[in-house]
Amino acid sequence: MSVANPVAPTAPPAKTPSWIYRHEEALTAWVLLLPAVLSAVAFVAFPVIMAIWLSLQSWDLLTPARFVGLQNYVDILFHDPHFRQAVGNTVYFVVGQVPLTVAVSMLLAVLLNQKLKGVSWFRTAFYTPIVTSTVSVAMVWMWLLNGDFGLINWALRFLGVAHPPNWLADPVWSKPALILMSVWHSAGYFMVIFLAGLQTIPENLYEAAEVDGAGPWKRFWAITFPLLSSTTFLVIVLLVMDVFNIFDQVYMMTKGGPNGSTETIVYYIYSHGFEWFHMGYACAMAWILFVIVFVLTLIQFRLQKRWVHYE
Repeated sequence: MSVANPVAPTAPPAKTPSWIYRHEEALTAWVLLLPAVLSAVAFVAFPVIMAIWLSLQSWDLLTPARFVGLQNYVDILFHDPHFRQAVGNTVYFVVGQVPLTVAVSMLLAVLLNQKLKGVSWFRTAFYTPIVTSTVSVAMVWMWLLNGDFGLINWALRFLGVAHPPNWLADPVWSKPALILMSVWHSAGYFMVIFLAGLQTIPENLYEAAEVDGAGPWKRFWAITFPLLSSTTFLVIVLLVMDVFNIFDQVYMMTKGGPNGSTETIVYYIYSHGFEWFHMGYACAMAWILFVIVFVLTLIQFRLQKRWVHYE
């Protein structure tokens, strides 16, 4: 009788070192992130570095760039009255357009937050201007604001105004005309943001206030406006950045005129860079604009605690 040889126990499979798994995970992550990293380098980091380099040069796109150091910044800040005028015009747009847009968009949001038949149609209608090309909108408003045969002046004459403004050709009225057009164009976008904020407010707060005898105006100031403070803060930050970069309306409707009354910082940058080919000077102005907007945004965030009372 034969005895079977005992089977030798097999050794357990060798464990893969953990560092291999970590390297594989890191390699996979880098492979997945590589397109985004390359895009950021090509379209963000490289242009930023080039803009800084160009702001220190004198370059007309035709001859070799000549290093001038901080001379461009000194000339802009201390020896360029047109830049100061452009800054003043831009501040005028910010002071005039931001509060008016906030008020109009908030009013539209409150009115269109009601449960009424066909309200979705009105929401779509008021949102439509923001998805319309600014060039097309500007052309329509150039006709509306025409001093001789524009529809707005026709309506003013019909109401008894003998000499209505020559809107876009008058240095006094040109900026208000652009503000009017810009508010009409952008109010629908910020209306949607306010609508989102309104729909987060609990309905029972309004019901309790109504039981206590509070009317619509009282309910707005006691409930709606305070609870929209964070949304209003967001809208103001976005608007300030947007208005400081105003360009399309100016380019299409006034070309910075009349007499430089509507020449903004961005339009002045465009003129130096792409009309007069002072590329280094234009890049320096662009960095000054960046610093202005950055500082204003920091100030707004510092004031956020005083402004936003309800979270």
